[in-house]
Amino acid sequence: MQRAEAARTALHTSHPGADISLLKVDVGSLQSVLEASKEIKQRFKKVDYLYLNAGIMPNPQISLKAFVTGLFSRKVISMFATGEGLLTQQDRVTADGLQEVFVTNVFGHFIMIRELEPLLCQPGNTSQLIWTSSSNARSSAFRLDDYQHTQGVEPYSSSKYASDLLSVALNRHYNKQGLYSSVICPGLVMTNLTYGILPSFFWMLIMPVMWLIRIFTNTFTLTAYNGAEALFWLFNQKPESLDPRAKYHSYSSGLGNSYTKPQKRPNQNDVSVCAYAYARAVSIYSPGIVQKKHCGPYNTVIT
Repeated sequence: MQRAEAARTALHTSHPGADISLLKVDVGSLQSVLEASKEIKQRFKKVDYLYLNAGIMPNPQISLKAFVTGLFSRKVISMFATGEGLLTQQDRVTADGLQEVFVTNVFGHFIMIRELEPLLCQPGNTSQLIWTSSSNARSSAFRLDDYQHTQGVEPYSSSKYASDLLSVALNRHYNKQGLYSSVICPGLVMTNLTYGILPSFFWMLIMPVMWLIRIFTNTFTLTAYNGAEALFWLFNQKPESLDPRAKYHSYSSGLGNSYTKPQKRPNQNDVSVCAYAYARAVSIYSPGIVQKKHCGPYNTVIT
């Protein structure tokens, strides 16, 4: 909570009249999600924005063979931008019996959405879900018959593609109730998660090259400020005017100017999969795992 407290202090400095509340939640724990959702319902009467930002990439490992091969190929920029074929992770099973990456990156958020339905779906009001996805989200890493990715080595990529699919399915299910879902991709951002992939000395050597590559590709946003461009852009849009199947990308020009550009995905063939993926998620959300409940200024929740 130390970083959250620091952020709140900074926000109070720039916006003295802001009402900023903090609530600790572990989206990898269903019990924690239920308790946090209950607390939110006690504090607020409605939620206007729900930012689904929390995510993990446990024990990331680099395939040296894929790295060396990609480094001297025409796909070098794409390799750095997406990590395709480069990154693997070691997943584990949580106390709830679910894969940790799946429950943290996708399912915990889904449970919170279901729990907060009374605050998100209100007559005469619109609310917005905003998922933080990744350029590493790939259909090749996701299988509907293994949606928790128990049999693969790319759970992060699988979970991010699952959130892309789920967002489309949520729009099909909730738009008539005034709830809209959007997905953003922050681009390649240098965060603690990114720095944890490779030794620090490697990043010191390669960062000048990455800044140079930025001239030729707009996906290297590099800073958290630039990566958040699409998050801010969506906040200023009317959710009902957005494309329910678009993924909104944060981009940066060679000079560092940030902008947002939509890309439509998943493709048309995946739309039916989206609806099915939603049905599967609902089937998991049962009394056997968690107890199903029916239950002025913008209220924004960021996980």
